[in-house]
Amino acid sequence: MSKKLGILGGMGTLATAELFKMIALFTDASSDQEHLHILINNNPSIPDRTSYLMGLGEDPRKCLIESAKGLENMGAEFLIMPCNTAHYFYKDIVNEINIPFLNLVEETVNFILDEYPNIKKIGLLATDGTCSTGIYDKYFKDHDIEVIKPTKTMQSYVMDFIYSIKKGHKEIPLELLYETVEEMKQQDVEIFILGCTELSSAYEIFKLQGTFIDPLKVIALRAINFSGKKSL
Repeated sequence: MSKKLGILGGMGTLATAELFKMIALFTDASSDQEHLHILINNNPSIPDRTSYLMGLGEDPRKCLIESAKGLENMGAEFLIMPCNTAHYFYKDIVNEINIPFLNLVEETVNFILDEYPNIKKIGLLATDGTCSTGIYDKYFKDHDIEVIKPTKTMQSYVMDFIYSIKKGHKEIPLELLYETVEEMKQQDVEIFILGCTELSSAYEIFKLQGTFIDPLKVIALRAINFSGKKSL
C-alpha cells in the first residue's frame, strides 16, 4: 500500500491545483484505484510569505504549522508544499510534525545536480522573498554553483508577473519576462529555475519557451516515487 500524501497548499490556490494535476498526470496508473491517496489543505489565509520576509507583513509560521499538523492529524504520512518562498520556514514546520516533509527546494537542487553535473551558474526567477533570503543559494553554494538573479529593475518585472498570476489575470505580456531572461544570459546563464509556483503555473498556461527547471514538476515526481507508486 502506498503512503498517503498531504499537500500543504493555498500558496497559491492555482499552484496547488497545478501540483495535484501533475501528480495525477505523471502517476503510472491505469485505474482510479492505482492513484495516490492525497489530502489537500488549500489554506488561502496563510499570510503572504514575501511580504513578511521583506518586513511588510504578518508572520506566516503559525498558519503553516497549523496546516501541516492538520494534514498529519488527518492521516497524511508525508508532506509536500507548493511554495518556494515558504520553504524559508521549512525547519520551523519540520520541528512541529512527526512525518517526513519533502523539501521542494532541496529536491530541485538535487535534480539539477543529477541532470546538469557540469553546471557552474544557474538563473533564478523567483519572488523578492526567495531571492533576498538565499533559499536556493545555500544549497548550491556547497557545490560551487553561482546563483544569478535579475537586476533590481528586472526583478520588479518578475514580481509584477508573479502577482498578476496570483490575481488571476488571463492575458499578461511576456516580453519583459523574456527580456529578463535574455539579460541574465549575458552572465553566461543557460538554465533557469522557475523559483515561484506561480511561474510554474505560467509555464503551462503561456507555454513559456526556454530552458526552465520547474520545481513543481520535480516535487510531483518525487512525491509519486516516495509514496511507493511509479511515475511516468
